[in-house]
Amino acid sequence: MRRMTEMSSLSGAIKRTSEVLRLGASSQVSDYEQRFSTLRGLYEGVLSNFVRMRFDRETAFETAKNFFGTSNVRFAGIDGTMYSRPLFDLMIFFGGAYASTGTIAFLEKEAPLVKYDTKTIQQAAGISSVVPVYVNEIPEVDQAFFEAEQAGEANSNKPLTDQSIINNATIANWIMTFAEYYLAYKLVTDPSQQIRIILLDRSLSIERASLIYDTAKRDLWKTRCSLIGYRVGDDEPLDINDLTIARQCVCNEALGLPPPRGDYLSHAIIELIRQKGPLAERQILAELGISDEKRAKRVARHLKRSVNEHVLAEKDESYSLNPRYSAVLQRVEKLVVSLGDRFFFTETPMTKTSSLMKVLKDGEE
Repeated sequence: MRRMTEMSSLSGAIKRTSEVLRLGASSQVSDYEQRFSTLRGLYEGVLSNFVRMRFDRETAFETAKNFFGTSNVRFAGIDGTMYSRPLFDLMIFFGGAYASTGTIAFLEKEAPLVKYDTKTIQQAAGISSVVPVYVNEIPEVDQAFFEAEQAGEANSNKPLTDQSIINNATIANWIMTFAEYYLAYKLVTDPSQQIRIILLDRSLSIERASLIYDTAKRDLWKTRCSLIGYRVGDDEPLDINDLTIARQCVCNEALGLPPPRGDYLSHAIIELIRQKGPLAERQILAELGISDEKRAKRVARHLKRSVNEHVLAEKDESYSLNPRYSAVLQRVEKLVVSLGDRFFFTETPMTKTSSLMKVLKDGEE
């Protein structure tokens, strides 16, 4: 009898667990159905109007010729891969990106013809890198383990056991992300490839916004950013202003970028002075189309701050760009190419540091 009672109790526990699981799952499914119905209404009423399911082939042919200058266009589709593996006291981080290339032929009367390149292992386009890091050193490298409000202090909210460090490390993901973007950059800038279309499975605008958010606390850069003070070739060492300007200075005069508002205002002012030369405050306001008093005061504050930070110089009520920052974008581009080539193309024995993720500043890692 006693054993039968125990069996009945166990059966009841299993039944109760199953019922809790069923109810919980039913609630989640109902919630999902409700959200999906809302999204479906949004798609059918709004978004579907922006998706072209059919198009006129002759118009597409002419558009491609006008846009690309030819009806035969080279393309590259890029995807990345990553993994992390513990090895004794080390953590091995791997990240890479690989491209599938080909040609799209836009035809006047028929659908575009897509032809993929036949590649061998030796000819395939791809880059990758592998970095071993001691587990106890990961929190010093991976910013996921730092408290955003406290420079240089580990986040006390995250238990720094070896297993939690291994589970939460994001280094492999950053290597893969950098590899995808850098491979795209190398393909686009290689004249022999003639790549005109790049396909990525990520949103540039969303990732850029995320990067801007992650690097928003400028006061922490001096304690966290190893690139400050780093010298590329014979150039001057990078300083905090170089990274500040390059971080948001996406310049395209035809598109009106950067716009003279919000966080972009200071960059719009700097780019305007770089293009036009020394300007008085009233000229800056006129060039940027700013007439209301509130926005004009913001411009005055940005000008004063830029002078205090030695980005701009003021003389006879005119503002000019410090010559040190006239070629910021070229200097930062050289930095990216230098680090990218070193990380993905340099043979390991040729590096001057013990790890590909380390840089030399003043002779020290």
